Amino acid sequence: MQDSAAPIRDRGGRLIGVVMVFHDVSQERRLQRALSYQATHDALTGLSNRREFEQRLTETLHASRSDPDARHVVLYLDLDQFKVVNDTCGHQAGDRLLKQITSVLQTRIRTSDTLARLGGDEFGVLLLDCDLDMAQRIAEELRQAIRDFRFVWQDLVMNVGVSIGLAEVNGESDTLSTLMSAADVACYAAKESGRNRVHTYNQGHAPERLREMQWVSRINRAREEDRLVLYCQPIVSIRDGGEPFRQFELLLRMRDENGLLVQPAEFIPAAERFNLMPALDRWVVRQACQNLAHKRSADGTRAPYCISINLSTTTINDEHFLDYVIAEMATADLSPGALCFELTETTAMTSLAAATHFIHELRKRGCKFALDDFGSGLSSFLFLKNLPVDYIKIDGGFVHNVTQDVIDRSMVEAITQIGRTMGIATIAERVDSAEVLNQLAELGVQFAQGHYIASPQPIEVLATLVASPPRAVTGFDLKAG
Repeated sequence: MQDSAAPIRDRGGRLIGVVMVFHDVSQERRLQRALSYQATHDALTGLSNRREFEQRLTETLHASRSDPDARHVVLYLDLDQFKVVNDTCGHQAGDRLLKQITSVLQTRIRTSDTLARLGGDEFGVLLLDCDLDMAQRIAEELRQAIRDFRFVWQDLVMNVGVSIGLAEVNGESDTLSTLMSAADVACYAAKESGRNRVHTYNQGHAPERLREMQWVSRINRAREEDRLVLYCQPIVSIRDGGEPFRQFELLLRMRDENGLLVQPAEFIPAAERFNLMPALDRWVVRQACQNLAHKRSADGTRAPYCISINLSTTTINDEHFLDYVIAEMATADLSPGALCFELTETTAMTSLAAATHFIHELRKRGCKFALDDFGSGLSSFLFLKNLPVDYIKIDGGFVHNVTQDVIDRSMVEAITQIGRTMGIATIAERVDSAEVLNQLAELGVQFAQGHYIASPQPIEVLATLVASPPRAVTGFDLKAG
């Protein structure tokens, strides 16, 4: 019951009575408790959620600073093969598996420990008053228990494993984020070592992974602060009498907090590993459609130049990305042939169904397609006939040594002949010298791209390049425009 009281006074201020109100607040209190529980617990498993887990870890971290002798350990668990269960049996089976795994884990930890679901198929365990040796034994028991567990769904019997990372919490620990990152780094190391393993974080052994994780926040901040920038690199014809091939590949760059240019090799691997590429590719597509690609002309002719955009594997597998591209193209009202999308051979091979659907839908809307890094896969020629692409971009590893290595030269020649037979144009990447360009022209390659032709340049010069593109070059006229 909730009560309140208020005095009743006469005009002289004397107390002559009181009003008391009693109210049954049972339902409100139940609702408050339910809301509080939902805010701190995972709806599916009933375990503490990431927010509650991080709160308890923060409290433990503060306590350890006042007690240097205290020892605690945080575990980061990531189920192996969970996606196989989800894809094979559906999400309902995946949910049941998570509930059963929760029961297995709960029977292997102490009452003083905290078990939480951090998201998806990831769990966290906070082991209080536990040294590293004991934590490793507990982690091994958890790993073995999950390994021995058999999941039964209808007529199927499946087993999963778990990779576990350990990080010690003591008075020298830094912050919550670095602790969680350390445990995640250790878990990743367990996966890299072959999965279904236990790995303890060692600060000296995982700097690369930690740097990659730090890139995530830097990339997100760069997006928010408008520090992403585009460069472009022309692609030219190398045939005798060839017309200027007005195609320009967009290359993504980023400026750091001090305004210095960051090369893609520094941040793209982290963006790919932590699933940031779909957001970056969306940004590039929007910039291309709104500001760079050619808008539809009154006579409806094809675009006089083409903007080429690279797409990652995760982007192709994003079920909403195709609709996004179609909407952006419709809003910008682009000319046919204004956009070309580049998919690496590896992307096409690992996501063949998604890539084929993506290509068919956008080719109907006037887009071109290039198969990038061609020749780097194991079955290049076998599956090429299943992909309706306009260009093959010969892997730069073959092009770079085409004048010196007979095998590389044979590969370039074979790819060129296959392309000619199938009506697919060939583009050579990494053309860095006149000798390479001359050899490519003799082999029949049609187009070239590389530092000898033109280095990547800020996107602001695109208008100048479109108006006066690098002229065609041939094996007999090796002066790049």
